[in-house]
Amino acid sequence: MDGSFAPAGAVEIQVRRASAILSLLPLLMKTHSSATVSTPTPLHSPRVGLLWGLLGVAAFSFTVPLTRIAVDGGHMSPLFVGAGRAVIAAVLAAAVLMLTRQPFPRGGQGAQVAVVAAGAVIGFPLLTSYALTTAPASHGAVVIALLPAATAVIAVLRTRERPRAGFWIAAVCGAAAAVAFAAVQGEGLGGLHRADWLLFAAVLACAMGYAEGGVLSRSLGSWQTISWALVLASPLMAVLTACALVQQPPVVSGAQWGAFAYLAVVSMYLGFFAWYRGLAIGPMAQVSQVQLTQPIMSLGWAALLLREYLSGVTVLGGAAVIACALLAVRVRSRPRD
Repeated sequence: MDGSFAPAGAVEIQVRRASAILSLLPLLMKTHSSATVSTPTPLHSPRVGLLWGLLGVAAFSFTVPLTRIAVDGGHMSPLFVGAGRAVIAAVLAAAVLMLTRQPFPRGGQGAQVAVVAAGAVIGFPLLTSYALTTAPASHGAVVIALLPAATAVIAVLRTRERPRAGFWIAAVCGAAAAVAFAAVQGEGLGGLHRADWLLFAAVLACAMGYAEGGVLSRSLGSWQTISWALVLASPLMAVLTACALVQQPPVVSGAQWGAFAYLAVVSMYLGFFAWYRGLAIGPMAQVSQVQLTQPIMSLGWAALLLREYLSGVTVLGGAAVIACALLAVRVRSRPRD
C-alpha cells in the first residue's frame, strides 16, 4: 500500500466536518438570496387573462349602439364620426409612443401596419358609421357577430394553417346564418339593403386588420401595433375629418358628443389595451373566445340605451351566428392529429 492514503480515522473526521458544514447551508442561505433556486410561480392565473379580455370586449360592446346614437338624426355626418374618432385616437397614440420612446416599425412591419390601419382604423369605423345611419343597432350587432369567425378564417389563410374540416363547416354556416338573418329582416335576398352590404364589408375589413395585427403583435408588440396603425392612418383621416366639417358642421346634443368621445378614446384606442393585455396573459385560445360575448352585450345596450325592441328573429339570428362562430374558434384552437 502507498503511504499517500490517509488513515481511516482521519477520513471519518473529514466526512463529519463536511456533513456539519452542509447542515448549516440552509441557515446561511435565505430564501431571498440570489444563490437559492426557488420554484418559479406564474405571474398571473388564467383567470386574470380572461378578466382583462372581458374588460376589453365590454369596452368594445358599446361601439355599435353609441355609433348609432352619434349619427342619429343626421346632424353629425357618418364621415365625421368614422374619421374624426380615429384622429383623436391617433393624437393619444402618438403621445404614448413618444413618451415610451417606441422604435419605428422596421422592414416588412410597415406594410403590416398599413394592413391593420386599412382594416381596423379606416375600413371598420367608416363602414359601420354609414351603415348605422339607417340600420338599427341590434341589426348591426347580429351581423357583426360574424367577426370572430371571419377573423379566424383570415388568420388561417394568413398563417397557412390546416385546421379540421369542422372549422370550415362552422365558418360557412356562420356566414350563411348572418346572410339569412339580414335577408329575413329585408324580406328576401333581394331585400338586402345598402346597410347590410356595408356591415358585411366592415366585418371583412376588421377581420383582415385583426388577423394581421395578431401576427404583427408577436414582433412589434400588441398595443404598439394599434398605436402605429392609428398614427399611419392619421393624415388621411385628418383630411376626411376636415372635409366632413366643411360639408356638414356637427350641430348635435351633449349625448351625441359624449358618444363620439367614447368612440374616439375607448373604442378606438384604450379598449385595445385591455384586450391585448388579456391575449398576452392568455391562454390566447381561451381569451379570444371571450369576444363571442360582445354581440350579446351590444344587443343588451341597444335595448337599454336606444329602446330597440329585440324580436324573436333578432334573438335567433344572433344565437345562430354566435354558435357558429364559437364552434369555428374552438375547432381552430384544437391541434390537428
